[in-house]
Amino acid sequence: MIQVCKSCVTPSTRPGIQFDDHGVCLPCRVAEETPQIDWALRREELTRIADWGREHTRLGYHCIVPVSGGKDSTRQALYARDDLGLRPLLVSCTYSPQQQSDVGAHNIANLIELGFDTIIVGPGPQKWKTMMKRAFYKYGNWCKATELALYSIPPRVAIAYRIPLIFLGENNAITYGDLGGSMGGDANRMKYNNTLSGGTPDAMMGDGITDRDVLWFRYPSDAEMAKAHLRVVYMGYFIEDFNQHTNARIAIERGLRVRETEPEDVGALNQVEDLDEDFVHVNQLLKFLKFGFARVTDEASQLVRLGMMTRDEAIDAVSKYDGRCHQRYIDAYCEFLGISVAEFWRVADGYRGASVWRHNPDGSWTLNADLPTAAFGRRPAEAQAQEI
Repeated sequence: MIQVCKSCVTPSTRPGIQFDDHGVCLPCRVAEETPQIDWALRREELTRIADWGREHTRLGYHCIVPVSGGKDSTRQALYARDDLGLRPLLVSCTYSPQQQSDVGAHNIANLIELGFDTIIVGPGPQKWKTMMKRAFYKYGNWCKATELALYSIPPRVAIAYRIPLIFLGENNAITYGDLGGSMGGDANRMKYNNTLSGGTPDAMMGDGITDRDVLWFRYPSDAEMAKAHLRVVYMGYFIEDFNQHTNARIAIERGLRVRETEPEDVGALNQVEDLDEDFVHVNQLLKFLKFGFARVTDEASQLVRLGMMTRDEAIDAVSKYDGRCHQRYIDAYCEFLGISVAEFWRVADGYRGASVWRHNPDGSWTLNADLPTAAFGRRPAEAQAQEI
């Protein structure tokens, strides 16, 4: 039976999520403890980590900050330099030129112009596209491949340039319930979170993709990390106001451009998320088909925990916008991968979660009534599927 958090709108279909005996999800319980956190003590710990990075550097850079140019990475880069007094090297994994959005290109350029040395790594476009396509067919999640690159490139660069410290942003276990790593500031085992599932691209290799092709898609082994004495840290764990709204405000003040779209087109409440490219909207649609929830559920649940939205308002937002994806994004995605729209839906429908959807005799799909998207509103992904 599908369960929905009694405090927010996170469903039990989210991979790795845990609920307590009162039906409340782990991130909500963590949020309840936030007022009791000694933030001054955490800042002292973060200062000691920064000092460790300063003391152990060999080439002058004290830390690496992985960046996309978005709100979170902009905040991290500025905080490392301006608040901690470090000399960070920014490392960015760039999307294929066909995939990167104009807004994304502006934002990474804007961040560099704020005065940072930056290394940009771009895996070959054809290899990138091949890995994306295989991830779509094998997992119903094209991001399975690209996220491997996004997360694996920074530690690869850190090891190559002997930079001992990497600052990531939020801890997904605390923010979303994506268990597998730690519940604190230590991110050294983050590759064991659901997102990376061990950090290996092996399942997407073969048929022309060999070990020599996937260096940037393979997260360093535990032995490589230990040999390099590499320390990976969730910066957001130590900063009281590290959240989507404060980070967005600071980044916009420093030149960040936001997306100019409607919530019903992209399935998002705010326009400051995932600005690098537009295929992310397709992936959120696929997530909706697999699990019965997508980005709006995540956004609304965070707003509830921050006290910026009531649960009833969150339910309303989910029912209106979750899983929305305008046809133009699906068309562009299919053209990029070289598949038809009909083929896209054949694969996508094959990944509809059995506990989430019911396939009706007339060929239509009905969402499980226990999900907020079904119980409190219309079903956007189902409607779109029927229109194709």
